[in-house]
Amino acid sequence: MNKLSFTIANVERETGLSKDLLRMWERRYGFPAPERDANGDRVYPAEQVERLRQIKRLIDQGHRPGNLVTAPPEQLAALAVPPESGREAERTMAPFSAFLDELRSHDALAFQQRLQHALARQGLAAFVRDTVAPLVANVGQAWESGRIAVFEEHLFTELTKRVLRQAVGGIAAGNAPPRVLLTTVPGEPHELGLLMVEALFTLEGAQCIPLGVQMPPTEIANAATAHRADIVALSFSSAFPARRIPAQLVQLRAMLPEATAIWVGGSGVANIDGPAGVTLLRSLDEGLVALATWRDSPERI
Repeated sequence: MNKLSFTIANVERETGLSKDLLRMWERRYGFPAPERDANGDRVYPAEQVERLRQIKRLIDQGHRPGNLVTAPPEQLAALAVPPESGREAERTMAPFSAFLDELRSHDALAFQQRLQHALARQGLAAFVRDTVAPLVANVGQAWESGRIAVFEEHLFTELTKRVLRQAVGGIAAGNAPPRVLLTTVPGEPHELGLLMVEALFTLEGAQCIPLGVQMPPTEIANAATAHRADIVALSFSSAFPARRIPAQLVQLRAMLPEATAIWVGGSGVANIDGPAGVTLLRSLDEGLVALATWRDSPERI
C-alpha cells in the first residue's frame, strides 16, 4: 500500500480514541472506514486519522460524539474554529507565521535553520520558553483549524526535537541534585515535552537521565532504583486518554520508594487531579519552581 496509513494501534496512540470505540463507530456510523492490509488487519488512511483527531479535540470541548462522527469535514472545521476565536488565533500566531509558512511549504531546511537562529539569538532557556513552547501551541491550533496537515505537524515535532537534542548535548552534564529520570508510559509516544524539561533542568545543573518514551512501569521503577533517582518526571500529551492517567500514576507510585517524587506535566494533565504522592506541573515555569522548591526543602539544606 503506497499511501500513508496507520494501524489501529497507531490510531489509538495518535488520537486518544480507544480501539473499541473506533470499531463501534465503524459499525454504527460507517466512519472511520479502514482499509485492510495483506493480513486482513485494519489500516487507516492519513486523512481519516486527521479527521479522528479533530473529532477527539471537539469531544474534549464538550461536543456530542454521535453528531461529530457523522458531520462532514467543513462542519467540523466550523466547530473547531468559531470566527472570533479564529481571528484571535491569527493574532496569536503572527510572531510565528514564518515558521508556519515554512512547514506548509515543506521547506524543512529553512524551518530548522530558523529554529537554530532563534536558539543562537535567545539562548537555550529563552528559546524553550519563548519560541518552542508557543510554537507547540500555535502548531496545535493551526492543525485544529486545518492550516497544517498531520504530516506537517509531525515534521515540526521531529525537527524541533533534533534542534533541542543538539542543544542539550552541548551543555556540560549536571552534577548537582536532584537526579531526574525522564520518560513516558506505554501508549504515550510524544517526547517533545520531555526534551523541553530536560533542557531547562540541565541548564539548572540537575542530573537528567532520559529514558525515551513508552517505558513499562516496572522498568521505570527499576531504572529509578538503579540510578538512585530523586524524581521521576513523566509527560502526557493531549492525545493520551485522560481517564487512564490517574491509574497509571497510582500504579507507578506504588512501585517507587516514598522518597522518590513523581512529577507529571504536559497538556494531557491540564484537566485532571493528581493522586496522592504525585505533583502535577501545568507549565514549564511550574517545573522550575518545583525544582527550586525541592532544592530548598529543609531536609536537603
